[in-house]
Amino acid sequence: MASSASKFVVDLEQDQFESEVVERSHTTPVLVDFWAPWCGPCHSLSPVLEKLAQEYAGAFLLAKINTDESPDLALAFQIRSIPQVVLFLEGKAVDQFAGAIPEAEIRRFLKPYCPSEVDKLFSQARVELEAGRKEAAKGLLEQVIEREPQHSPARLALARLLIEEHLPEQALPHLKAIPFLADEKEAADRLEQVIGFQADCEEAGGQAPLRKVLESTPQDLGARMALASCLVAAGQYREALEEFLAVVARDKHYREDSARKAMLAVFSLIGERSDLAEEFRGRLARTLY
Repeated sequence: MASSASKFVVDLEQDQFESEVVERSHTTPVLVDFWAPWCGPCHSLSPVLEKLAQEYAGAFLLAKINTDESPDLALAFQIRSIPQVVLFLEGKAVDQFAGAIPEAEIRRFLKPYCPSEVDKLFSQARVELEAGRKEAAKGLLEQVIEREPQHSPARLALARLLIEEHLPEQALPHLKAIPFLADEKEAADRLEQVIGFQADCEEAGGQAPLRKVLESTPQDLGARMALASCLVAAGQYREALEEFLAVVARDKHYREDSARKAMLAVFSLIGERSDLAEEFRGRLARTLY
């Protein structure tokens, strides 16, 4: 076996495949990179794979196989074009991809099989959040972002925590850092709307004067929307949702569906599948339809 600069990367010959890939994959996922010296894309992909192997620090082993030197292996696994990367787990090939795909796609490919240290940190942060230990979760999320600044789920979760702590100025940069095509972008946009509720409340003068307005003119939907915004800013989410729902009940399309959209924004803040969100999602549907 040729030596490697990393203990997480090995160059294999054909007679080592059974022991170093098949048998080893029973304890550690093995990512097999089928390549050849004359293959240009192979030389582009190889350093990315080696970088990830080092970063994942043993979560998987990268095994490099030169198809020119091991043609029987290439034939056995029907390698028709290179680079081709095959993941082995429990002695079997379980997944693969072909071509020099971007690093972000390789990370997504690896995620179900071999979580990185960052993945483990984020999973622990979610456990802490579910247990209500927000400070511990916050610290873990900050570690995730420090190690992987492009980690959109961590940025979204941290922004949500900061909004709950009434720190919108700290939350906003995390929301802005979430790319347009990220899965979390829609939720990030809704949380930005939540941040705007504070400004709406201040512009309207705060809860007390708004309640007085509604005592005399309960049909004032602008005042009711502003009061709901104040309630969100104060963390009074049930009361806020009641007010937004009251606006929908009076005028389903008030200000281009602003009340309905505001409720969706609150759902993003409190958790899409929380009991409160589920309750008001059902009530909203019944009110609309």
